[in-house]
Amino acid sequence: MTEHIFPYDQLYKFTHSVFKKIGCSDAHATIATKVLLSADARGIDSHGVARLSGYLRLWEAKRINSSPTIQIVHETPSTAVVDGDAGLGLVVAPFAMQVAIDKAKNAGTGWVSVRNSNHFGIAGYHAMMALEHDMIGMAMTNASALVAPTFSIEKMLGTNPIAVAIPANQQPAFVADFATTTAANGKLEILQRKNADTPIGWVQDKEGNTSTDANALKKGGALLPLGSDREHGSHKGYALGSIVDIFSAVLSGASYGPWAPPFPAYIPMPENMPGKGLGHFFGAMRIDAFRPAEEFKQHMDQWIGRFREAKPADGYDKVLIPGDPEREMETVRMKEGIPVVDSVVAELKSIGESFGLQL
Repeated sequence: MTEHIFPYDQLYKFTHSVFKKIGCSDAHATIATKVLLSADARGIDSHGVARLSGYLRLWEAKRINSSPTIQIVHETPSTAVVDGDAGLGLVVAPFAMQVAIDKAKNAGTGWVSVRNSNHFGIAGYHAMMALEHDMIGMAMTNASALVAPTFSIEKMLGTNPIAVAIPANQQPAFVADFATTTAANGKLEILQRKNADTPIGWVQDKEGNTSTDANALKKGGALLPLGSDREHGSHKGYALGSIVDIFSAVLSGASYGPWAPPFPAYIPMPENMPGKGLGHFFGAMRIDAFRPAEEFKQHMDQWIGRFREAKPADGYDKVLIPGDPEREMETVRMKEGIPVVDSVVAELKSIGESFGLQL
């Protein structure tokens, strides 16, 4: 499958124009575009412009409100519940994370649970918002039910990612951003476009057998929790995904478990949904609520430096710190351009034609 290289600014201008065309304000189109393209820049191609058509289909299905009134519906000095008014998660999530940051400024920590939202892009973007404030940031979200719990063939959980961003001093920030499944659904979509198989441990078929079919979900199969099977610790991935689901949705009043709204617009909404939309959960922790920030960041430098010095196993050059691959990729792609596979380019061109825009 061929790739086409686009300068960041070109993709930014196009994506921003598309969000404006569906009714987003300039401010909302700007933040949505920044969040979406942060995935492409950081090498997480499954969550960038490849998802733009999915958001548009949700808007066409009237499941996304392009001009939401996002508001706090309940709060204490250190906590809040935000209702996203069915807005783009790309817009709702930064709003809620900023609420968490503002509360942390006053109370030391801030915790925000969100309901009535949609897919929010990469979790890492939102967690990293805390870094410039000398805070630790956390972000998580529930998602479409594509994951079978350990010992089950029924799809009950989403890929339910967790991101944690921790500032350092001279060293780059520690940024962990990972799905609670063996692989995110977006990686399956990439393999589908390439007509390639999955590694063993990513998916199971509709009978619960191990499969390498990238289209397994379309045939009644399911994604597997982190660990892939019980012998390799899938119960841990199942537990992590459950925690995310409860913090994001049960706590906020969003729909949870198998009732989480599906991202593909063509899949019918579940019946008897117990809440509103998708849910997210954000945390911000002011470092100086625990110890002086500079002192902490110096110790983070020492922590990171020592891990970088860890002796690598045969066949490996170095030990990586969470966030290294994405940061290095961002440096390259912002300079050399962002690769987009031909099938996604075709989708973007089709979007452009429907709105009178040129890619």
